Amino acid sequence: MNIPGEDEIRALHERHAPSAEALELVHGHCVTVWRIARQLIDRGGPAVDADLVRAGCLLHDIGVYRLYDRAGRLDHSTYVRHGILGHRLLADAGYPERLCRFCSCHTGVGLTRADIARQRLPLPPGDCLARTAEERLVMYADKFHTKADPARLLSYEESRPGSAGSARTRRPGSPPSARSSASRAPCPRPG
Repeated sequence: MNIPGEDEIRALHERHAPSAEALELVHGHCVTVWRIARQLIDRGGPAVDADLVRAGCLLHDIGVYRLYDRAGRLDHSTYVRHGILGHRLLADAGYPERLCRFCSCHTGVGLTRADIARQRLPLPPGDCLARTAEERLVMYADKFHTKADPARLLSYEESRPGSAGSARTRRPGSPPSARSSASRAPCPRPG
């Protein structure tokens, strides 16, 4: 698989960002998530393909751009869809499924088909769960930085699902549920 470099990924962000502010918020967050993941790798974290993790970190939130309206406002009410929208954006641009999955399977700590149905989330039915070590690392690193205003790093305690910090910084529409031994079924393909 040909893994895109940082310049190619930055250009993709620039092409889809509706404004300089959105680019700074989303791409800046993705870069921060990569720095967190790289520290975990460098400190003896799981054996992973670091180039794939880098690309996954830098691409995981690209679907957020599709939630901005013409006035430059982010639609928080459908924020949970950003993963599926990013998956579709990357697939339409010709990126392989292995990269697209970083978008659709990083939301919260994973979403099961039951979560989607029970919470009546505006997502296709199916499990959106990280399956590979690379997907799990991107999902984990993402929990330590928030794009909330102002964007900031989160402590371990704040990043845990169900904590006061995670509830305070979680985007509207994103589920608080946690998965430790959930099914490893594939994420649904965006329709």
